Amino acid sequence: MNRVKVLVVDDEPHIRRLLRTTLERTDYDVSEAATAREALDRLGKVQPDLVLLDLGLPDRDGLELVPLIRGQSTATLLVISARDATDQKVAALDLGADDYVTKPFDTEELLARMRAAFRNRKSAGGAQLKVVVGTLEIDLLNRVIRRDGEELHLTPKEFGVLAELARFPGRVITHDHLLKSVWPNEYERHVEYLRVVIRNLRQKIEADMSRPRIIVNELGVGYRLLGADG
Repeated sequence: MNRVKVLVVDDEPHIRRLLRTTLERTDYDVSEAATAREALDRLGKVQPDLVLLDLGLPDRDGLELVPLIRGQSTATLLVISARDATDQKVAALDLGADDYVTKPFDTEELLARMRAAFRNRKSAGGAQLKVVVGTLEIDLLNRVIRRDGEELHLTPKEFGVLAELARFPGRVITHDHLLKSVWPNEYERHVEYLRVVIRNLRQKIEADMSRPRIIVNELGVGYRLLGADG
């Protein structure tokens, strides 16, 4: 089996060494770039399956690279940055990043996030039509939602939000993305619309509303569907 190819883009040598050691230990094939110019050059030559991108590059802001990478590659893209401001996370995700990991990071968590993002991008590329989260079944083709085998009634907005999350299980979907997808004709879109729908959805699909395990909140950024099995 061919090893997954990872391109690490970071200007800090000790971070690149840490990531190379961690990734090669888990059998990834690793390439490195220290600048935006090197990253774009390596992108074409290596054709990586996954890119780990730092935003603080010396020759170009990493956020500018996100759409460039998206335009040239189908690689899974994780931003790894010390920037922890909400607007930076939202910008990276809206520009096309699959996930955002804040430095300093736990290497085991990073590996788990990489696996989830890589798996989910492959599933989305394969037109995944059914997603299973515990006892919840989301049938996107037939627009049917079942919990413990029993069909649930969802409003069109509730289904629209859940379906959008299910298209990218494990990935943070921003408030803006969800509002534009589910309320496309609204002149003004308010995040409160989304909060009401999420609250109603959780009442129907979560075992414990006070401790949601299926739809989780990424504070100030958006929502993530957790625990997808396939």
